Amino acid sequence: MLLASLCLLRQPLSFVATRWQTLVRIAGDPYRPELHYMRGPGPKWRAKYQASRLNRTL
Repeated sequence: MLLASLCLLRQPLSFVATRWQTLVRIAGDPYRPELHYMRGPGPKWRAKYQASRLNRTL
C-alpha cells in the first residue's frame, strides 16, 4: 500500500522538482541585459564623427 502511494506521488513530485530547479536557475542568473543595453553613440563616437562632419561642411 505504501509503495503504491509513493508510485502515485512520483510524477507530481518530479514535476514540482523540475519546476523548482528551473525557477532557481532563472532567479540565480546574474545576466541582466538591461544593464548592458546600448542607448546610442557615446562620447568617443561623437568626438570622432563630429570632427569629420565639421571638416565636410568647410
